Amino acid sequence: MIPVGYMAKRVVKKPDWLKATNVVDLYSVSSCFSEDFADYINYWKHNGYWFFDSPEIIRIVAKEHSIPIEGTSLFYYEAHELEFDDECWKAHSPEASFSTNVVIPSREQLEGFDVVSFLRQKCAQNTPRCHATL
Repeated sequence: MIPVGYMAKRVVKKPDWLKATNVVDLYSVSSCFSEDFADYINYWKHNGYWFFDSPEIIRIVAKEHSIPIEGTSLFYYEAHELEFDDECWKAHSPEASFSTNVVIPSREQLEGFDVVSFLRQKCAQNTPRCHATL
């Protein structure tokens, strides 16, 4: 697995329409259900995976811009070494124009898995995208 970074998220309770009886909360990596702590892209502190290299960077961004992070949960993300591009599996890497140096946490607790797609187009933000179905 590749360490891709951290994000402070607002975890939400499972919506009534989701008929998965064992699901209690949604910890979605995209911001469609579990919102990010802020619209952070314009602060330009994220790494090449569009996450943060450390929890400290999130705290600094929040403090510098008076963004409340109370009520958020901190998540550390890893990704598979390969990505599928609709035709084949290939290695994937961070956006080269951003520094990426993820600090590995001293302790990890697996909370779940998420399927994520990234929109990779010229001039488009490369953030995790929502899927129409779960």
